[in-house]
Amino acid sequence: MRKPCGRWKQKSKSRRFFERKAMPDPVIQACSYILVHVPGFVRYGSKPSREIADSPGAALSVLENHLRIYEDAVAYPPNQVFIGNLHPDSLNGIEQPWYRHPLSDASRYGVYGEIMPQEEFLGLMKLADDFDLIWLEREAAPLLRGALQSHPFWKDSDLGKIDGGVDMEHIHERIENKGSLPLYFRGRIAGCIHRHHDQDDTLKAQVLMENLMAKASGALALKHLLKKADLPAKNVELLLNCSEEAAGDRYNRGGGGMAKAIGELCGCVSATGCDIKAFCVGPLYALLYAFSLVKARVFQRVAVVGGGSMAKLGMKFKGHVAKGMPILEDVLGGIAFLVTGDDGESPLVRLDGIGKHDIGSGSSQQNIMESLVLKPLDRMGKKITAVDRYAVELQNPEVTVSAGSGNVPLTNYRMIGALAVLRNEIQRGDIDRFVLKHGMPGFSPTQGHIPAAVPFLGHAVDAIKRGEMNNAMFIARGSLFLGRMTQLSDGLSFFIEKNPGKQKSTRSERKG
Repeated sequence: MRKPCGRWKQKSKSRRFFERKAMPDPVIQACSYILVHVPGFVRYGSKPSREIADSPGAALSVLENHLRIYEDAVAYPPNQVFIGNLHPDSLNGIEQPWYRHPLSDASRYGVYGEIMPQEEFLGLMKLADDFDLIWLEREAAPLLRGALQSHPFWKDSDLGKIDGGVDMEHIHERIENKGSLPLYFRGRIAGCIHRHHDQDDTLKAQVLMENLMAKASGALALKHLLKKADLPAKNVELLLNCSEEAAGDRYNRGGGGMAKAIGELCGCVSATGCDIKAFCVGPLYALLYAFSLVKARVFQRVAVVGGGSMAKLGMKFKGHVAKGMPILEDVLGGIAFLVTGDDGESPLVRLDGIGKHDIGSGSSQQNIMESLVLKPLDRMGKKITAVDRYAVELQNPEVTVSAGSGNVPLTNYRMIGALAVLRNEIQRGDIDRFVLKHGMPGFSPTQGHIPAAVPFLGHAVDAIKRGEMNNAMFIARGSLFLGRMTQLSDGLSFFIEKNPGKQKSTRSERKG
């Protein structure tokens, strides 16, 4: 067989070099997290709305008497962790219940985002309304317009949609005769939202309200992401939306379009986008697609964004009320992440460290954790104890324990610790110490996809950049059986680690 000539060898080397350069390792460059305090919408959460329908006067009265004011939501310690003003570990040093120990120095704005009040959000919802679905009352409209105009992201926007207003008698007529739902502001009706087709339940007022709230909260998260990354909106190439809502109509109930809707509201004129649906695992699947597309250099800058879930508002409210607590599920969550090629600084994503729950893996808790933790760690040649921090489903236990759902993060961390015992990496008596060292208290609102490991991603990225951590693993699980199409569960995990880029450049500079 003829040997390749030197020229061919040279071309092969060039080709290999080009392939390496053309496939950069993906990094997570920036993260953002927002909360929106929406006490006036808690009544429209799935659980509260059903209870109110069964007992209209009594249930609504109880609910209204247990709602928090905005200042209490801002001062609530887990909310300050979510927007980045506190590290999750700080919750270990705050006496429980946390709602009885508000922070005196709490701030609306945080390292990763903000906690927006309802009056601004109502204005933002109207700004996001392209089909005149929302009517604002004549006196409320200028107040809401002024509130939104005070926000740095929208102060220079064209807020003409919020101008004007409608007489209250027309709003009441719509509510009483056309199936419109009232919108509340400062204890009174400030407007309403209509259905958009008399015979299409996917376009009824409740569904359209859910979708508009997801769009508006997702846009707020994306705006914060662009600010944190110092990235012009026009430079985003792809948007992947991982919100739980399924926008569509009667012929295509989950058709999508939320990604482009959010991008349009934020000025991402050069981006395309689509929606990724996977119950609570949605954010991790969307990030996995972003990692892969950047690695393949199909896109250079991909933003993953998820708005809040109206259906989850007040989900555990009966447990809170029974124990004399305020209703803590009064906030929408929003998340956004920027994935790019290797910048030499941000943590690298190990694509050989992706964990997945196979169809044939079985649905026992141990089988799921083995698929999502042990298999990817074995591929990377790492022990369980070599991971600095594990981020699991980070639901706030103060919300779930009071309602009888247990401490979800603690249960997951104990399972990972038990796997470490089975592998002789720690002793059984060391599980609590393992949980304290490698885990964290839950701090995320129970918004379905929002708690799915990623609320810690911003904290992890910054800690790794500062040299305080070397790596972290993110694990999310989902309940596919909720859709009544399969009994299967689901799950995904990924691993990030310190970027050696700066160290390499420093060594090469010394050598030079």
